[in-house]
Amino acid sequence: MKKNNISSISRVLLFLCAIGLVVVLFVPMWRIDLDAPQYPEGLRMLIYANKLAGNVDIINGLNHYIGMKTLHTEDFPEFKILPWIIGFFILLLIASGIVGKRKWINITFALFVTFGVVAMIDFWKWEYEYGHNLNPEAAIIVPGMAYQPPLIGFKQLLNFGAYSMPDIGGWIFVVVGAILLGLVLFEWKRNKLFTASSALLPVLVMALSLTALSGCSTQPQPLKIGKDNCDFCKMTISDHRFGAEIITKKGKAFKFDDEKCIIGFLNTKKVAQEDISGIYFVDFSIPDKLVNVEEAHFLQCPALKSPMGGNIAAFSNEDSLAKTFQQINGNKISWEDMQK
Repeated sequence: MKKNNISSISRVLLFLCAIGLVVVLFVPMWRIDLDAPQYPEGLRMLIYANKLAGNVDIINGLNHYIGMKTLHTEDFPEFKILPWIIGFFILLLIASGIVGKRKWINITFALFVTFGVVAMIDFWKWEYEYGHNLNPEAAIIVPGMAYQPPLIGFKQLLNFGAYSMPDIGGWIFVVVGAILLGLVLFEWKRNKLFTASSALLPVLVMALSLTALSGCSTQPQPLKIGKDNCDFCKMTISDHRFGAEIITKKGKAFKFDDEKCIIGFLNTKKVAQEDISGIYFVDFSIPDKLVNVEEAHFLQCPALKSPMGGNIAAFSNEDSLAKTFQQINGNKISWEDMQK
């Protein structure tokens, strides 16, 4: 083995990365999903390397009322440049595999990361301009309101919930970047020690890929008393002893002021059961704490007087429930019985 020559498996992975980028030219790279009560099926804008697709016309019609610019593929110079940049990286990856030198991998990785950072900055700047540069003569004007979509993740824009996330092409980019990082580290260690360690590369690449592909946060979000509105009855959440929320697998939170409301919302099937990451209730005895429904204990009693008359309190443990049970005459109830 000559020093600074890369291994055969590194060459193969470089060629596979090049094939992955070829796929990127034909699949959407990014997506922005919009959810609102008047569009139960949702709206979606897909961003390809060379065009916009999806429900762009409907989104443009909605944006007209609030003074946002309409979106047209020809207005974005990036769509003329991006396919050429991807083509450049395809050729660079192939050339790196053929030449088989560490230096080429290092240069490819550095250029790829630089491009990714510049692309995300450019995307953020576009979103900022798109959400802040509004027509002052629009039909609907909300003072101080901006409509900048999230760079990645979820953001509430009036009655629309906006999700921004990579699509197939974007995830391919992430995986290619993770593989290149794995190759840089693997070949550095391999050449430094002048010995091959074939077990290191698959483990490293898998770990980096899994980290990169981890989704949005699905942790429960604090209920803001006096600010958050119930997603079912639309009333302001006002009692810190009651409340619940549903967290979807995309990281969106639906918040409720009463057990009665969360049950009503679940019955609407607006969020499919398979899309739910977790259901949480406010701990009646520790109002700042949210407890997973699978660990919660429930007490039902008219004397509780919850906001919408569900009159059910949640507790994180049996001891807390027992203390309250001694003070009022109530009945223990299970989550399954609450849904009947």
